[in-house]
Amino acid sequence: MLPRCASLAHLDLSDNGIGDEGAGRLAAVLGQCASLAHLHLWSNGIGDEGVGRLAAVLGRCASLAYLDIGANRIGDEGVGRLAAVLPRCASLAHLDLGWNRIGDEGVGRLAAVLGQCASLAHLNLCSNRIGAEGAGRLAAIQSPCTVLF
Repeated sequence: MLPRCASLAHLDLSDNGIGDEGAGRLAAVLGQCASLAHLHLWSNGIGDEGVGRLAAVLGRCASLAYLDIGANRIGDEGVGRLAAVLPRCASLAHLDLGWNRIGDEGVGRLAAVLGQCASLAHLNLCSNRIGAEGAGRLAAIQSPCTVLF
């Protein structure tokens, strides 16, 4: 049904147990939702595989300004796949990755690309597994983005 919703701007599927399989099915149609600006997938059991599938299409979501994938099971591998496409997400202004399983390695991958994400103004990394090394990398970022961790 989603590709038929030409004017859909806000989709909230929070707390629905979507998991990696559901995230893959959603990813299959996201590129066709040209007007989607806000996507909320909070607390859905999405792990590295599912966020990887979503990341593969995010660069084609030209209107996406707000992405909430907090409180899932995303770790360093998944956030690394997401980090690889973030520079192509030209409209993304808010990214919520709070309450996941992201550690210093994943934060390092994010920190490496944040300077290339001109539109990203807010990044939430609260309540992850970020240690002193990751915190240092975040503190050293040369970006106007506000990072919460």
